[in-house]
Amino acid sequence: MPEHTPFASRRGLLFGAAAVSAGAFLTGCTSNESDDDEGAGASTQPAADDKPGKQVTIGYAGPLADHGWLNAINDQAKGRAEKYSDVTLEVTEGSNDTAQQIGQIETLINKKVDVLVVLPADGKALTQVGLKAMRAGIPVVNLDRVFNTPQAYRCWVGGDNYGMGLNAGHYIGEKLKDKADARVVELAGIDNLELTRQRTKGFDDALKNYPNIKKVARQAADFTVESGQAKMAQLLQAQSKFDALWNHDDDQGVGALRAIEQAGRDDFLMVGGAGALAAFQAIKQDNGVLKATVLYPPTMAASAIDLARALGQGKGIGGLAEYEIPASITLYSAVVDKENVDQYMSTGFK
Repeated sequence: MPEHTPFASRRGLLFGAAAVSAGAFLTGCTSNESDDDEGAGASTQPAADDKPGKQVTIGYAGPLADHGWLNAINDQAKGRAEKYSDVTLEVTEGSNDTAQQIGQIETLINKKVDVLVVLPADGKALTQVGLKAMRAGIPVVNLDRVFNTPQAYRCWVGGDNYGMGLNAGHYIGEKLKDKADARVVELAGIDNLELTRQRTKGFDDALKNYPNIKKVARQAADFTVESGQAKMAQLLQAQSKFDALWNHDDDQGVGALRAIEQAGRDDFLMVGGAGALAAFQAIKQDNGVLKATVLYPPTMAASAIDLARALGQGKGIGGLAEYEIPASITLYSAVVDKENVDQYMSTGFK
């Protein structure tokens, strides 16, 4: 999963629930979409001013797709660019090697692309190449993992890890607010990542509003199916009784659900994280413990393409008064449960 900027330092422009998906924050008076598109979360139609304009070449340097969310990031960027007749996308081979990614971005700079969209393997390590692009007159849209300085990007767009935890905690809190001595457990991500610490902090802060609820256990996994299954099995063995589980990541949640099924447990509710298609489908079926998931929308990559196109064409964002696009955009971590899952189904990643 992506490592995100610390919550307090780069909250940026926090849009509301309408900003959970690609282009939702780009709709407005310039949009040609009708109100009856399939699902407000769908990214199948351009949401910015989709009338063809100046031709823009966007260089895209994304991650190695070794995780469902990261694969969805790349797919969203490529799919969005294809919707615009005035956009040419120059795509590098995804990489988690910082030196390789720096070289790939330098190649795009040398090609004199109009705009760059970069999800860095390591924000700190790639800051200098972001600065190099900006100094060469190529605006950079920094996607999710933030560079060390705002001078290295024109616009940052990404998710809200603190908000994920906060909204997961409030959802669970409201479900358990009338239960005396309620107990919850947490299956976290990778503990040495700032994103994991922010998700846990948001969760803990939300639970402070519910004095009847106590977090009795926390186990860190590694965002993989295998680790999710192993760590969840440990939690289940150690905790014979609890009322709710928050799992930070839907990929590791696949393994967690296997462990839960193997243990024959169905005495608690589970909330996931990120927005995988499998999670949406399980929530819709509503025949297991998984009742909701909190979004960390990969549609942010499609939004980055919209922003890059607007930058290349010298446009602002429809629905905002400013002539320029914002410097920072934080997407909202909506809770998806059986009441609204159909709305988000088209955004689910595999």
